[in-house]
Amino acid sequence: MKKTIALLAAYCLLSQIDVAAQVTDANAPLHAMKPDYVTPYGAPKTEDIKKVLDEVFNYLDNTTPAQLINKQTNQSVAVSAIDSNTIFKQGDYRLTSYEWGVTYAGMLAVTAATKDEKFANYTKARLGLIADTYPTFKELFEKDGSQKNPLRTVIQPHALDDAGAICAATIKTLQNGGQANLRPVIDNFINYISTKEFRFADGTLARNRPLKNTLWLDDLFMSVPALAQMGKLTGDVKYYDDAAKQILQFSARMFNKEKGVYMHGWVNDMDVHPQFHWGRANGWAFLAMTELLDVLPTTHPKYKAVLAQYQAQAKGLMQYQSGFGFWHQLLDKQDSYLETSATAIYAYCYARGINKGWLKAKAFSPTAILAWNAVSTKVNVKGQVEGTCVGTGMAFDPAFYYYRPVNVYAAHSYGPVLLAGAEIIALLNNHSFGINDSALQLVK
Repeated sequence: MKKTIALLAAYCLLSQIDVAAQVTDANAPLHAMKPDYVTPYGAPKTEDIKKVLDEVFNYLDNTTPAQLINKQTNQSVAVSAIDSNTIFKQGDYRLTSYEWGVTYAGMLAVTAATKDEKFANYTKARLGLIADTYPTFKELFEKDGSQKNPLRTVIQPHALDDAGAICAATIKTLQNGGQANLRPVIDNFINYISTKEFRFADGTLARNRPLKNTLWLDDLFMSVPALAQMGKLTGDVKYYDDAAKQILQFSARMFNKEKGVYMHGWVNDMDVHPQFHWGRANGWAFLAMTELLDVLPTTHPKYKAVLAQYQAQAKGLMQYQSGFGFWHQLLDKQDSYLETSATAIYAYCYARGINKGWLKAKAFSPTAILAWNAVSTKVNVKGQVEGTCVGTGMAFDPAFYYYRPVNVYAAHSYGPVLLAGAEIIALLNNHSFGINDSALQLVK
């Protein structure tokens, strides 16, 4: 009996202690409890961003050698000794791809934001090698027409993918202390974009694959930045006119005003246009408008229309950002996977828009910062970027997009990560942020 009474007393005492320790609305400010975030929350430190960018740089610098070798002997080859056996030493990524055009531009942006010249020097070394070898490889190609020529896509582009992104980066490099012999490469690229790529009767850049008379949203980025940069380089308004025309004519066909985002593909002879709002393609469109607004004179007759379209997409994309900070592979399909490259592009475009005054900092900064925080978690200890959708064509069913593989060797994230990190550093230098009632807010 005494033992039972003692146990009951102990239980009552423990119950009282538990009640006294319990956090309730009456004894604690519940609104101030620390959330259990999966993605880091709040404004990052610039030194932490730079650390991530350094990790990416170290990986890329080690795995994309700027070197010529003999394909039979693997011995190094001097530029002056190039012959039909000369190739670029193989690394993890191709030095002449459109993805690497974005990477070259991203490296330049990091130097502009941090004053660390190693990033810009990365771009200058590799584009410089392409420029130095261009005349000889071109001569060899004109003799034998070999599709294995290391600069085949530079010498004879077959699609906007071959020309646009790398052309824009090459112009930026020329304007940032790059060597003069970059210009023939630039002129060859822009000639393809302006005079050789297939177009609709109204001048809209198009493709004949996978079906005849097809628009790929991706092609806004594969053309507009090069045209915009050429306008800046030469002062010739025709390049600005063409760039603005592409934005507005693509948008008239492909932008869903109710959702605030773009469909991926549009086929001229379809009465019904299946809408799949692929994340990275929307990123290419957002980035194309960002690149154009960077250089388009505000007095240009289409400036206001381009700015309005950029702002419409910026507003539309916000609603699809997940609580993890990423956007989904298909933006409006929450059961599709979270994807890194699109998120990195959006982080850059939002931050750039805020820094340039096209977007209100109070409204859009939290979106940009959360996006960067998410992307930064995908840079692994090797400096590789995880969670990136591989190269993707066009389809008219959801399964295609849902099941596209992801791979650390998908080159599409590296340039956007560099661009995003650089622009978020600039954002943090331009504005102050704080936490108010647990929420990230602009201070000034």
